[in-house]
Amino acid sequence: MTDSTPEADGLSAEAALPGKGAERTFPCAKCGADLSYSPETGRLRCEHCGAEDAIPEPRTAVSESDYGAGLADLESHAETIERLEVRCESCGASVQFENNVTSRLCPFCGSSIVAQAVSRKKLKPTAVLPFKVGRREAIESYRAWLSSRWFAPSKLKREAFLDGAFVGAYLPFWTYDCVASTRYDGMRGDDYWVTESYTVMVNGRPTTQTRQVRRTRWTPVSGSVVDDFDDVLIPASRTLSFEDQVNAEPWGLESLVPYDAGYLAGFRCESYAVTLSEGFEGAKHRMRPTIESSICADIGGDHQRIGSMHTAYDRVTFKHILLPVWVSAYRFHRRVYRVLINGRTGELVGDRPYSGWKITGLVLACLTVIGVIVLIASMR
Repeated sequence: MTDSTPEADGLSAEAALPGKGAERTFPCAKCGADLSYSPETGRLRCEHCGAEDAIPEPRTAVSESDYGAGLADLESHAETIERLEVRCESCGASVQFENNVTSRLCPFCGSSIVAQAVSRKKLKPTAVLPFKVGRREAIESYRAWLSSRWFAPSKLKREAFLDGAFVGAYLPFWTYDCVASTRYDGMRGDDYWVTESYTVMVNGRPTTQTRQVRRTRWTPVSGSVVDDFDDVLIPASRTLSFEDQVNAEPWGLESLVPYDAGYLAGFRCESYAVTLSEGFEGAKHRMRPTIESSICADIGGDHQRIGSMHTAYDRVTFKHILLPVWVSAYRFHRRVYRVLINGRTGELVGDRPYSGWKITGLVLACLTVIGVIVLIASMR
């Protein structure tokens, strides 16, 4: 039995990518049932008869797209596809339904969604990172994570673990390459030492002594640095927090393959909500610490202060990629909690409730121990 997730209760795979509105399926040559991608074998597998089929080897390598041309394509619809999107009102996820499906559960929060779709133009995905961690392995990791949560409510392990709500999905990301040329001005601080005299009382008499004191000499500086960035990764989903998606790194983007709908068979997919231009603004924020580090190294000295910096971004390219995750959404005391597992490495990022009673009990126990120690000490 394959570890990919059936599509009976969640997001559809982006099967319509090869053509406008035409949904692509992968029928089994032996029994006619739909094939699903198996992370364990890297092949398409039939859940009914066990037959397997290989995904064709890519004819081309993953390539970058020109950023300016990408923006122009969005304006002209030249290199876009038309997607029917449905928005989950509970968590805001932009999800996709098959043509014959009108309602199902949102895998990101578990809420029911009724299809009220709108048509949007979207850039085509450039590449996909296929699942490597299967559903069974993800569930085991999830169970171990739940068992290791300190101060979790006693009911959490029973109520939070919902096998049916554990979903394999592809999340949209942008990657950006560019050359950043930065002009700056600031201050360079060089330390030096001076001898300082001071007076202290020795045997009731004032005595003059000396000591070495560090001073800093500041000098105005200016200059320029050049940084070359490759695959600056920006989440394009707003459903899960930016921090959770970043904390799920690393992904191993060197294993990206050109997009093929076969890798999505049996899984679900979210459309990008962060636009191409918004993603590049996010990339600038992720690049800034590196640029500042380059400036400080260029300034030299013992201390550096950056007064101003002006960066020009040249040779900007991008990729629209899909990355694999296992997502569990559960409700506990009317609040939604999510767990995100990297579909390549098994890295788990999760949110969980805390038990006020357990925390209070620990605090009281600590106070009791401290009180006993103080009492014993006072009796000596």
